[in-house]
Amino acid sequence: MDKRMFHPCDESVQATNDDASECKRSAIKLGYWKDDYIGYFIKSTERKAPEINRGYFARVKGVEILIEKFLQKTGDKCQIINLGCGFDTLYWRLRDAGHMINNFVELDFPTVTSKKCYFIKRNKNLLSKIYVEDEDIRFNPTDLHAPNYHIMGVDLRNVDEVANKLKQAEVDFTVPTIFLAECVLVYIEAQNCTNLLKWFSSQFQTAVFVIYEQVNMNDRFGDVMLSNLRSRGCSLAGVEACITLDTQVLRLINCGFSGAKAYDMVQVYESIPIAERNRIERLEMLDEGELLTQLFQHYCIAIGWVGDLFQDVEIP
Repeated sequence: MDKRMFHPCDESVQATNDDASECKRSAIKLGYWKDDYIGYFIKSTERKAPEINRGYFARVKGVEILIEKFLQKTGDKCQIINLGCGFDTLYWRLRDAGHMINNFVELDFPTVTSKKCYFIKRNKNLLSKIYVEDEDIRFNPTDLHAPNYHIMGVDLRNVDEVANKLKQAEVDFTVPTIFLAECVLVYIEAQNCTNLLKWFSSQFQTAVFVIYEQVNMNDRFGDVMLSNLRSRGCSLAGVEACITLDTQVLRLINCGFSGAKAYDMVQVYESIPIAERNRIERLEMLDEGELLTQLFQHYCIAIGWVGDLFQDVEIP
């Protein structure tokens, strides 16, 4: 019997990948940050509001800060596992920065990974970066396996399926590993999310888990955000972990992580070097700063770690 779980909102959740990719491309086209690869996955997009562009800048830079701190500790002898990867281009950007990560694994719904595999297969600039001389690249409609890059379709609510996919990707549970989950866990029912996080914390000896998602969802602004998402068919099944920064931390601690921290995006944005903030703030004028502040107050980055190596990794 097929154990794959189907939910009415799955299609809407998968569509959030297109939304996020379009928002990133909008900001990139305006010069918020450099990404030579997003255009291979998303061709054209309308210009987004300045608050959206700046919000995505803070999101991307906040996660980058933590990845850089991780790599400073591990070098390239590590693993990156990108959950709900969508059309993220991190692998290629890291290659351009001179990093050859031991094993880079991307997981998402099969409908999303099939599209990403298609784009990779048909574009030599993407394909050449994952090619290693005298090594094969294996494809099927939803999965791609290269020597140090794997993308696979999976239902993250099914731990057995996730475990099987990581085995196919030859993931080493003893190697330092960073997990990335940007707006992913919030769409997973609490018990399924708990099962997944507990499995990760119990299997990996040394790891850091980075979450980007909503927070402070119990106020009026949070209610409006929830209503907007529900109107698009997205029920935030895991929203109870998004009530406060403390609930974000407790979720990780209760799932077996050695320690955890959480920061709202106001703190994250203020941690970005002032020269970089000044540069991007000159790209577009905000009609008013209040909306951006409210958005920043309702998103966060949470970090959980296993072992001692990453206990001092934090947003500055």
